[in-house]
Amino acid sequence: MQAENNMFIMRLFFTCLLAAGPVWGHAQDTLFPMTEIPLVDLSAFRPAQANWQIAGDAAADFSKPEDMRALPGAGVLINLPDAQHRSNLVWGFEHGDIDLDLEVMMAAHSNSGIYLQGRYEVQLLDSWGKQHPAFSDIGGVYERWDDNKPEGQKGFQGIPPRMNAARAPGLWQRLRIEFQAPRFDDSGKKTANARLIRVVLNGVTVQENVELTGPTRGAAFPGESRSGPVLIQGDHGPVAFRHLRYRTFGGTPPQLQALKYRYFSGEHDYLPHFPSLKPDITGNADGLTWEYAKGDNDFALQFFGTLVVPESGAFRFTLSSNANSMLKIAGDTVIGQAWWTRTGAKSLPAGPVDVEITYCKAAEWLQPALGLYIEGNAFRPAPLHLPSSHALANPVAPILVQVGNEPELMRSFIDIPQASGKPKRLVHPISVGYPEGLSYTYNLENGALVQVWKGGFLDATPMWHDRGDGHAEPLGSVLLLGDTPPLAPFTGAWPDSLGPDAAFRLHGYRLDARGNPAFQYTVYGIQVEDRISPQENGKGLSREIHIAGTPTPDLAFRIAAGQRIEQVAENTWAVDDKRYYVRLFAKPEIRTTASGQELILLATESIQYHLIW
Repeated sequence: MQAENNMFIMRLFFTCLLAAGPVWGHAQDTLFPMTEIPLVDLSAFRPAQANWQIAGDAAADFSKPEDMRALPGAGVLINLPDAQHRSNLVWGFEHGDIDLDLEVMMAAHSNSGIYLQGRYEVQLLDSWGKQHPAFSDIGGVYERWDDNKPEGQKGFQGIPPRMNAARAPGLWQRLRIEFQAPRFDDSGKKTANARLIRVVLNGVTVQENVELTGPTRGAAFPGESRSGPVLIQGDHGPVAFRHLRYRTFGGTPPQLQALKYRYFSGEHDYLPHFPSLKPDITGNADGLTWEYAKGDNDFALQFFGTLVVPESGAFRFTLSSNANSMLKIAGDTVIGQAWWTRTGAKSLPAGPVDVEITYCKAAEWLQPALGLYIEGNAFRPAPLHLPSSHALANPVAPILVQVGNEPELMRSFIDIPQASGKPKRLVHPISVGYPEGLSYTYNLENGALVQVWKGGFLDATPMWHDRGDGHAEPLGSVLLLGDTPPLAPFTGAWPDSLGPDAAFRLHGYRLDARGNPAFQYTVYGIQVEDRISPQENGKGLSREIHIAGTPTPDLAFRIAAGQRIEQVAENTWAVDDKRYYVRLFAKPEIRTTASGQELILLATESIQYHLIW
């Protein structure tokens, strides 16, 4: 057990290398898919009162407290408590270590929570717009409670989220929880506390490596145990869930044994042809580590050993190095020769399997590093190397750009996530941050409002540290809007980019008395001024587009695009299956496309709308 706990930090580092999935969307891990609870009835849960039901969708008005409605159909779990029915919902199975991935919708002013093992609560609350979140806000770890303590001290150890990543009521929010159960010895004595490895809300890690010393307030069971059921709080207010997925763990990772090494001195930019070389040193290795090299540079290492597999199955390997390395298993190249972090997968039988790991280094400006991790369906990523071989060398204090009392404008490259996994780099964007905690990125090449977020402004570490690569990253929960031009002919499919006929030309921007920029450009023979500013309550952005000249009859402005667009209130539309709201003051057209729907207005002298999320 102690060895397992010692490996926790290395597992934590590795989970940061692997994405929890897209910020939005539910692409499954094809090698280790999560189990999704079919929400066609309540059979997956223990019997509950009538406040819990299955619906086709949920709808909530963000301006009305505890307003939520169930829509016909299946696929959504919804809680609508009343005076007689206010029960919690208990899942039908018990778990130890578990990953949960789900979407949740809060009603305005509503409150709920998810209890791991029925004991440790991750809070759910309508925390939209709150500047300084507490442990009781969404993503917080709720406090423990002791009635024997003095007044004012009964509650303790509540942990607020790192930042408020909450979306508006009535919008679907993505939540991922990675939980490690407490450990007990054979006598039942607890040897390690439960932990939250990570809690990720709307793409932002709000909790990380949090130790849970005991059950939080309102736990369903006394004491602690190796297992228990998930419990969802149902007595505080309306809440809805969909895409409830989980993955449980409990298997034993394979181990490297009988490891031997060969050390070759000399400058090797690429892995050499080892049979043609005579090793300087050979010997038995206590573990996989580059430290068998005699120095930090100009060497090659070759390791041979046996991977003892307790149970047959598919496994994912991740090899991480700052110079060329390679992994072979049973004679097959699972991860080919390259730098940095790469992954490969292989199915293995139970029992011993031959393994070969090779590594060479000839770049003196880098610290040596070699790490090999393994993941299976029944266990999280675990290191097969010694901790010192893949330590985080020379950690860098982040270079954060924050906003003062006036808007902050900054030019940098911006990387935009793509479905392919390789981001698209924008080379002419500008990011603007406001004192209200709202920020956005604007593409100066086509006039697109690319992304918006709440929280901090920009992390410029990758731009300014050392040699840098020119890009900065948003400090908050990003709502990605896309990089397609907002103005284009109404006929045909909306273009992904502006063609030569658009004759786009940027004329810069001007600042008003408050420091808000108004971007100016010409396109399709008209002059455009595009002004974006925060709303007074700090919960959204207002956009005003003024056009000078005579637009062609078919020229239109695309307000939004997404999977589904629906009107939810007067002048208000929910976009992309309730991912954000648009409030319009003119009647738009909703046009069906090959990928969903788009919200369009014909180009006129003035266009204004509010973006709310």
